[in-house]
Amino acid sequence: MAAAPPRALPALLVAILVPPALSQVNPTQKVLQLLTDLHAKVIKEGEAAHQTYVEFSAWCDDRSKNLKYEVKTAKAQVEELKAAIEQASSSSVSLAAEIEETSGKIATNEADLKAAAEIRKTEEADFATAEKDLVEVVGALERAIAVLEREARKGGAAMLQVQHAGSLLQALQVMISAAMVGSQDATTLTALVQSVQRDEDESDALGAPDAAAYTSRSSSIIETLENLLDKAKDELETARKKELNSKHSFEMLKQSLTDELRFGNEDLAAAKKNIALQKEAKANAEGDLEMTQKQLVEDEQTMGTLKQDCMMKAQDYEAETKSRGEEIKALLEAKKVLSDMAGGAADVTYSFGQTSFVQLKSSSRSTTWTSVDLANFEAVRLVRNLAKKEHSDALALLARRMASAMRYSTAQGDDPFAKVKGLIKDMIETLLKDADADATHKAYCDKELGETATKKAEKGAEIDKLSTKIDSMTANSAKLKEEVADLQKALADLASSQAELTKLRQSEKAEFEANKPEMESGLEGVKMALKVLREYYNKEGKAHSAAGGAGGGIIGLLEVVESDFAQNLAEMSAAEATSQADYERETKENEIEKATKESSVKYKTKEYKQLDASVAEASSDREGVQTELTAILDYNKHLLQICTAKAETYEERKARREAEIAGLKEALKILDSQAVLLQRRSTGRRLGRGLRGGATLAADA
Repeated sequence: MAAAPPRALPALLVAILVPPALSQVNPTQKVLQLLTDLHAKVIKEGEAAHQTYVEFSAWCDDRSKNLKYEVKTAKAQVEELKAAIEQASSSSVSLAAEIEETSGKIATNEADLKAAAEIRKTEEADFATAEKDLVEVVGALERAIAVLEREARKGGAAMLQVQHAGSLLQALQVMISAAMVGSQDATTLTALVQSVQRDEDESDALGAPDAAAYTSRSSSIIETLENLLDKAKDELETARKKELNSKHSFEMLKQSLTDELRFGNEDLAAAKKNIALQKEAKANAEGDLEMTQKQLVEDEQTMGTLKQDCMMKAQDYEAETKSRGEEIKALLEAKKVLSDMAGGAADVTYSFGQTSFVQLKSSSRSTTWTSVDLANFEAVRLVRNLAKKEHSDALALLARRMASAMRYSTAQGDDPFAKVKGLIKDMIETLLKDADADATHKAYCDKELGETATKKAEKGAEIDKLSTKIDSMTANSAKLKEEVADLQKALADLASSQAELTKLRQSEKAEFEANKPEMESGLEGVKMALKVLREYYNKEGKAHSAAGGAGGGIIGLLEVVESDFAQNLAEMSAAEATSQADYERETKENEIEKATKESSVKYKTKEYKQLDASVAEASSDREGVQTELTAILDYNKHLLQICTAKAETYEERKARREAEIAGLKEALKILDSQAVLLQRRSTGRRLGRGLRGGATLAADA
């Protein structure tokens, strides 16, 4: 902000340039009054500027504090998000390795299952072929044996040939020739006998006896076939058992591999889901990190800009205060000088009546105006009309100063154009500076209002987010506290129940410990009584006739009592042992339940305390954000006060200034058109015309 320009000299000149004939007030007194008023105005403006600066300085402090807090919070969030990203990346790598390992196991199990299925398929085919062959052999042997038995009963010639055959193969050929067997059975039995013959040949090569020949000599052909039948049935049964075992083994292997595949696929799906969640968490954290870092950079830049703006404002305020002090000093000094030194001169000057030297001169001037006079008058009239059109006090004052300058410059023989042109150029420069300042102010307002609106929306959203988070954590904390209260009540009930159980057990134990010695003593007494009575009544050679019958009754009764006492003691001991075992079991269960509930209380208490701490922290954060929002709203209100257009908009002010500047430039053109002519005139003639023109202008003004 530029220092305020001194206003004492313009006001003083305005007062001096007004001719005595135009005012009934002593000009010196008028100047002193103006100086006094201006002094009071400058002091008032200084006080207002000080109040504005104090408010701005307080806002700078609050805004700086809030920005520092935002930067600190953002840096902490950046570190947390980086840690979360690193954790998600590490988890993703571990899960990827797990997926690769699980996929390898699944592929291996699938290959093993496929290979086992192929092997099983081959085994089934081999078994089907073998079973078919063995079934055919069994059937052929059974039918051949049946035919031989039937032929043996008939006693035909064919049967005799069979019985006298030298070998099983020869016997079979006889049966085939005699049509005892069908062609299919003949083929099957021939193949069987040839197979047996090959086995026997191999046995002969190893030195074993000829089983077929031996069989042929030592037993009938039927027995030989029955032996072959038994062997075929055994082989069929063995093959079927082997097939059943192979099938069962395959089913077990298949079930095992299928379970491993199912578990592997479940683990693979879970790992893929987890890695997707980790990637999503990483992506979210990276997005949040980018936004947080961006916000951090913006906050740091804003903090730097704020610091610079606040320092510039302080420097401007110091410069303005210094300039205002110098202005006040100048006003006081001017007032003192006028009061001390110009009082007598004012009395002498303004005590001769109301007719001035200029009026005397104007009474004798010629009524013919020169082109210079007309130009001077035209320039003043143009500025005056422009002031009326634009309602500008500054232009009206300029018109009066132009008239005074032309009048007194002409009267004193000076060049009126230079003074008037200087006044117009100064006014143009002032208007241009005001326009630049106004444009700068508008840009500042647009920038600050835009940033404030953005910040206000961001803080509002942040408050809503924190409020939602606080409500959720508060509800969870209340739920946990309710659960802890229920658990504590359950623990109290459990402790009360355990105390009652212990009290009851102690009572039962005390009763048992009191009754057991009594029972043992009573049982011992009964046993001793029985011993005495038995010894007496069983003794030989009694000296008197003993009451044996009555004694036997007593002994019998005591034996019943002994049995009752022993049974009661055993039942008491068993009941005590059972009660003690039940008590220990119930106590153990209560201890487990107590430990479980106490652990739940511990962890739930810890959790709701953490939630309460988080709620407090979030509430503090929300209060901090609310404080920031309040500061933003206050600053926005301040901006609206200084930036909102009141009676005249920026566009209207701009148009008015442009019109004023254009009018002043037109006045300069009018004056410039007569500058050369004025320079050619003689000093005497210029002086005369200037006096006449000045008087006319003064009268017109």
